[in-house]
Amino acid sequence: MTEPAKYETVIGLEVHAQLSTHTKMFCGCATDYQNAPPNTHVCPVCLGMPGSLPVANREAIQCVMMTALSLHCELPPHTRFDRKNYFYPDLMKGYQISQYDAPIGRNGWLDIELNQQVKRIGITRVHLEEDVAKSMHMGGYSLIDVNRSGVPLMETVSEPDMRSPEEAREYLVVLRSLLRYLGVSTGNMEEGSFRCDANISLRPIGTTALGAKVEVKNMNSFRGVYRALKYEEERQAEVLRGGGTLRQETRGWLDGEGVTVLQRTKEYAEDYRYFPEPDLPPLMLDRDWVAGIESRMPELPDARRVRFVTQFGVPPQDATTLVASRSFAEFFEECVALSGAARGRAVANWLLGDVSRLMNADGVEVCDCPLTPKGIAALVDLIDHGVLGGPAAKTVLEEMYRTGREPETVMGELNLGQMHGSDELLSAVRQVIADNPKAATDYRAGKEQSMTFLTGQLMRLTRGRADPATARRLLSEELQRADN
Repeated sequence: MTEPAKYETVIGLEVHAQLSTHTKMFCGCATDYQNAPPNTHVCPVCLGMPGSLPVANREAIQCVMMTALSLHCELPPHTRFDRKNYFYPDLMKGYQISQYDAPIGRNGWLDIELNQQVKRIGITRVHLEEDVAKSMHMGGYSLIDVNRSGVPLMETVSEPDMRSPEEAREYLVVLRSLLRYLGVSTGNMEEGSFRCDANISLRPIGTTALGAKVEVKNMNSFRGVYRALKYEEERQAEVLRGGGTLRQETRGWLDGEGVTVLQRTKEYAEDYRYFPEPDLPPLMLDRDWVAGIESRMPELPDARRVRFVTQFGVPPQDATTLVASRSFAEFFEECVALSGAARGRAVANWLLGDVSRLMNADGVEVCDCPLTPKGIAALVDLIDHGVLGGPAAKTVLEEMYRTGREPETVMGELNLGQMHGSDELLSAVRQVIADNPKAATDYRAGKEQSMTFLTGQLMRLTRGRADPATARRLLSEELQRADN
């Protein structure tokens, strides 16, 4: 029996990110259109009216320069805009102002980590263009909202260096985190400010020639990208194993059905008839401008992750999670600045554990919840000094999260201060032994696991206020005393 042919998956991604500028790419219309009535953030330029002339948005250009630098790209001394011609209803002028052979950034890279292995993904280009209008299909007709048309759109094109849907998903996560760090994009896939087109092909293992490339569109989540690529991987392998051939085409992802469907045969660059945009002069990226951009760039996730490991003793995997969001990383640093570097690991444990659990349940970021760095630092300090035990501290944290009050206030209101060798704790120990005679008898008979049960009952009775080590010692002493 002949063994089925084995194929290697080759994936490259084209990521479009709307830039967080106040105005559109080539006019003065506002970009905060998400909740605006249709066709209210428009002017003759973004409506494509005859005789209107574009003026390039300096802020958008600087956002792309910053991104290109963070992706280790080369910035050429000059760049330019081009006209990309295609005729769809959502393109008001009948062409898009984009960039072709002279992008702002080229020949860069981005590192991803998967299964504790670091892989470098090449970046072909980072360029700037304008977004298109939005089509809304309603049964037998369609409507056009031009509010989105002209919003600055940055495209990052990777090399075909990814070999699995898992790598593609991780690349998107890392790239979005980077854009958010830089503050150039919200990276919100659900709102369409971070969109991905995936190019995927298969080739026999051991060969180097690329197979027929299929572009997949209409994916609006990391999960959607992963599922679409997994489907295409299996679909293409099945076609090839059956002796069929694949053609270069564009397919749309139907998330509900979990399948891709043919949209059109894939265009080539010559189909767009690129030529230099005659209404915009070439753009000079002089050294002083580039140096000024570099001086304003924040500490990037990779560098911050290494510093968290070396400076605060945070485990590498935890550090990776902490730096995934700039606001979360900055919150952590503020906490550590107040509590001390020696408590960095303890702070990280609370933020990545119970704090993240509470935020995820509400779907909020750390900057949108009532917790403060001062409050978290004070909570860790109370635990470190033995004033609060673990279970009680969790109760205090949940109340802090709901109300924004300081831990000392919550602890006093709920009477959750730590109990050590006080008469109150000894009284609770004796009550637990009296209430659980079988467990007490089992422990005296040599069943050590009964101590775990009795300790749990004591912690429950004291609402987590008992120090676990002290609780076990007192329980043991009382049980032995009763035995004698």
